[in-house]
Amino acid sequence: GYMELLKIDDLENDEIKLKVKEIYQGNEKIGLLPAYLFDIFNIEHKRVGYCDLRIGYNEEAYYGGHIGYLIYPPYGGNHYAAKACKLLFQLAKNFGMTYLYITCNPDNIPSIKTCEYLEGELLEITEVPKDSYINRELNEKEECIYQFYL
Repeated sequence: GYMELLKIDDLENDEIKLKVKEIYQGNEKIGLLPAYLFDIFNIEHKRVGYCDLRIGYNEEAYYGGHIGYLIYPPYGGNHYAAKACKLLFQLAKNFGMTYLYITCNPDNIPSIKTCEYLEGELLEITEVPKDSYINRELNEKEECIYQFYL
């Protein structure tokens, strides 16, 4: 079974703060891992985007990634996604995870730049299985799969 996720404190460093927005306990039937969802705030306390971290390992996480993020357009170019990922890497380590995946569309240049900036290893650019959640529900057909050792 899935690990039950408990309440945690907000994550922060001197540049950004991740405020816990929701704790999702996962859905084993469709392969969705439990996850923490956060809003990302900058040093001026402006909400600049959001991110999430999925805890555990399964096939769905290989294609969909353990971390998702979105930075609102006015705030792009400040490495907020990468800074958020570094905080999420630490949280994943606290759960005993030793590596994780971040995936993105081959045409998502900002996300590819984030993964390269974080020194992820590009394992492959691959077709997403037809029965996978991200293919069925989100229409994601092809993904770059980056691996990060924690």
